[in-house]
Amino acid sequence: MGIPEGDPAKGAKLFKQRCSQCHTTEKGGKHKTGPNLNGLFGRKTGQAPGFTYTPNNINKGIIWGPDTLFEYLENPKKYIPGTKMVFAGLKKKNERADLIAFLAEATKKN
Repeated sequence: MGIPEGDPAKGAKLFKQRCSQCHTTEKGGKHKTGPNLNGLFGRKTGQAPGFTYTPNNINKGIIWGPDTLFEYLENPKKYIPGTKMVFAGLKKKNERADLIAFLAEATKKN
């Protein structure tokens, strides 16, 4: 399943509109309804320190990267049944690619 090339600037707008009410990206950022996403890439599901995850999220056992995020962001509740993430997902491939391009830059550990 090829991921289209994403535009980080478009992804930043998407994040602000659709994700920032529940997530932060900066190092040391607070958890909100969802976990802080700093260091997301290469991290196993359910492992952000200090955030309380559902057992289903913890036990999913995948490593977050472009491919897993691309699938997850389309329909989070289908990818991890029992997750407490209420976001319905992004159906458009280009929107998911843009958001992933943004997250790849914004969540790097500094």
